[in-house]
Amino acid sequence: MAVYKVVLMGDPILKQKAKPVRKINDSIVRLLDNLRDTLIKYDGVGLAAPQIGVSKRVIVVDTDEEYYELINPEILEAEGEESAIEGCLSVPELNGQVIRNARVLVKGLDRQGQEISIDAEGVAARAFQHEIDHLDGILFVDRAEWVVKRE
Repeated sequence: MAVYKVVLMGDPILKQKAKPVRKINDSIVRLLDNLRDTLIKYDGVGLAAPQIGVSKRVIVVDTDEEYYELINPEILEAEGEESAIEGCLSVPELNGQVIRNARVLVKGLDRQGQEISIDAEGVAARAFQHEIDHLDGILFVDRAEWVVKRE
């Protein structure tokens, strides 16, 4: 497939609410493949379609233990609280301390259009929240308690 350049903070697409996917077709499947290839190239944990310039509600998450693809993801349940340092491929020069839910139940569609639910904790829960924020035009720096320049 293709590796895309990651859109950086300051690009207006990162502050817009992404459009829902109405129909899963070849272009959406290609988008999933391109997100995966781009995520691998940049060695990230997650990537949302707006980060490669596409205003669609599509994300991929790779925790090393599990790889997820979600179309039109939603958080159905959230509980607990954890604070951790986050970074972002779209904000490569900064890290920040962000409070997120410790556990989330996420629902969405897979590439075949089947509804799936994922009960996630730890890194996966944090990554789903981070990527779904991207779909709503929210960057981690918008939620951060503090931000520092990466060394």
